[in-house]
Amino acid sequence: MQRQRDRIRARFDRQYRRISPHVPGMARIRKPGWMIARIIIAVIFILGGFLAILPVFGLWMIPVGLLLLAIDLPMLQGPVSRVLIRGRRRIDLWRRR
Repeated sequence: MQRQRDRIRARFDRQYRRISPHVPGMARIRKPGWMIARIIIAVIFILGGFLAILPVFGLWMIPVGLLLLAIDLPMLQGPVSRVLIRGRRRIDLWRRR
């Protein structure tokens, strides 16, 4: 059981490192002292995603909020890393066409 959790965590870490250079501030917010700030920011992003009808907010905020929550909640790391992998694959296919 512990080995599977370690694999899931390692997979999540790899995906996080791959997108960090493309998103400003992602490397800084992952520091251990930022846990409370991450959770607050993640909840704000998720709630803002539900306000997608307003001009500033959008559905893009929900996955970003879930990504931030997955840093601190191990039960989200598996699903979030799977979505990141699928998303990257689809983007690669789209770029090839």
